Amino acid sequence: MVPLLVIIGPTASGKTRLATRLANEINGEIISADSRQVYRKMDIGTGKDLAEYRIGEKHIPYHLIDICDAGEQYNVNDFQHDFERIYHEIIANGHVPVLCGGTGFYIFSLLKGHAYALVPVNEALRKELETLSTEALLSRFEQLDSAYRNLADTSTRKRLIRAIEISEFLIRNSNADLFEEKAQNKYHPLVYGLNPAVETRRERISTRLENRLQNGLVEEVQSLLSDGLSAEQLIYYGLEYKYITLFLTGTLTYNEMKQRLETEIHRFAKRQMTFFRKMEKDGIPVHWLPEDYSESEKIQTVIEGYNTYKGRLS
Repeated sequence: MVPLLVIIGPTASGKTRLATRLANEINGEIISADSRQVYRKMDIGTGKDLAEYRIGEKHIPYHLIDICDAGEQYNVNDFQHDFERIYHEIIANGHVPVLCGGTGFYIFSLLKGHAYALVPVNEALRKELETLSTEALLSRFEQLDSAYRNLADTSTRKRLIRAIEISEFLIRNSNADLFEEKAQNKYHPLVYGLNPAVETRRERISTRLENRLQNGLVEEVQSLLSDGLSAEQLIYYGLEYKYITLFLTGTLTYNEMKQRLETEIHRFAKRQMTFFRKMEKDGIPVHWLPEDYSESEKIQTVIEGYNTYKGRLS
């Protein structure tokens, strides 16, 4: 039995680097659990860090990155189906699947079983919700008393709209037990987490944003606009794509954009950690790696834990 190794953590925690180094040691392949890295030409803003997948002369295989054109729809249901197929392909090749990402809702959908992904899209409701401010959306969601309330990831506007859509469906269909959460352990997951101190995380986020702005982030967003994506489409992706689009369309000055974007990324990281902690409360054990461990110590700790766990399953 080959367990699924899972590496989680907030943005700028070093997930990708650790996951690729682990994959290099255990003959692994990376499966990305990032809702935005699926899109082509959205590279800098989503932090794909593809250089991390090359270690010396070796290229670490990765999946669910660059599989859609920007502007296409991709959701947790798509992710579940794609993951299932790729997971079995990796196992069949005799390799170890390593799930890595910061989209907690995607990870939770695999580790606990999330039938809520089957809730149908309500286009009329979405059009209505798009006219509301993010604050109004959050207020509306908080007033919805459904089984989904304590599970929802509301870290971006896009996810908040989907959370309202699911919640309102459940309220209208209160007898639909199809959508009750059912625990699933078919992947035999072993989850390790990175959680740098808040001060460290904030410093990394600020430094990384400055580097990205200096190395083509604004130009990346401008290129997407030039390729035909509308400002509304890019704003929908949130964070970097939202605020830089607002700058490029004249709504914000450069300094206003940078300041507001940095603030929102810090808030996003905090919301990610809140969701991961909620995953623990919902029964998913997470082994948090000590921040003062060196990279080699973290790798050794995970490999030893993985081998022990694999031995128990044999």
